[in-house]
Amino acid sequence: MHRSLLAAVAACLTLPTAALTQEVTLRFQHFVSPASANPTYFMQPWADAIEEQSGGRIKVELYPFMQLGGSAASQYDLIRDGAIDGGWVIPGYEPGRFPEAEALELPFMTSKLGAEASRAAWDFTQDYLMDDFADVHVITTHMHGPGIIHLKGPAPETVDDLRGKVVRGPSRPATLLLEKLGATPVGMPVPAFPEALSRGVVDGGVITWEMSPSLKLDELTDSHTDVAGDRALYNLFFVWAMNKDVYAALPDDLKAVIDANSGKMAAEWAGGAHDTGDSEGRDLMEDGGNQIAVLSEVETDAIKALGQEVRADWIADMDARGLDGTSLVQAAEAAVAANLN
Repeated sequence: MHRSLLAAVAACLTLPTAALTQEVTLRFQHFVSPASANPTYFMQPWADAIEEQSGGRIKVELYPFMQLGGSAASQYDLIRDGAIDGGWVIPGYEPGRFPEAEALELPFMTSKLGAEASRAAWDFTQDYLMDDFADVHVITTHMHGPGIIHLKGPAPETVDDLRGKVVRGPSRPATLLLEKLGATPVGMPVPAFPEALSRGVVDGGVITWEMSPSLKLDELTDSHTDVAGDRALYNLFFVWAMNKDVYAALPDDLKAVIDANSGKMAAEWAGGAHDTGDSEGRDLMEDGGNQIAVLSEVETDAIKALGQEVRADWIADMDARGLDGTSLVQAAEAAVAANLN
């Protein structure tokens, strides 16, 4: 054997096993506190599962509070362009860009259980949204639990009590409903909400129980109000995704690890994380002495009627864009019904 070839073989034999296998570090970014429910009960356990099941060959680093740069609204493009390897996206932070996803965010569309709503979200995604998100690798999609009305001052007892209030909204369907309620909606991502409250820019906002502690809503607001019944006032659609090229570059056995922690099981996992956080968040708000309220069935029905107006307006808007709004709403309703426990 040629002397140089013998040397090369000898060098390979002395390399550690790890050097003979591909090792990957994936940088995933999100925009909330690492102590909030999704990072605690989904993102970190997901990252740990990926590392364990890959035999340590994949390490997922999680960066909260947009530490790698950009804004919450730019997350999708950051993933698409490879500025980050993956992360958490709220399509609703870019109103009008992903209109079909809004069908799941319409008033009273989803169950108040995040796990149920998230199973429905994945089914709807498979049928209607994969083309919309074709320039990233979608790991899963999910929803949160019920959206709650958090206000400075007492809880609203009637629909009219929200009239004139300046209220933070997370998505176009949510702000459309707030307008119908006579409030002045202000669209803003989660990170901007506490400062807006402390500076008096808004009187309150709609967001989940689970986000309340990390946003210090026990200190910045006084009351927290849900609607009656088992349907959420509104909901929000999320995408957990990674860069398409980064995923494609993985060897097949590492792709299989990502795939095994993707899809509907991951959707239910992520949605269930919000359910756990909602229970904890509600208890913390109550322990802080804040008012916990539920609107009466009569007032909830009045909001539902306004929600139907939002649906009708949304369908007309989708039709004007060349989409079949009625079919999208019916498909979302069917997905939700099929995934109730």
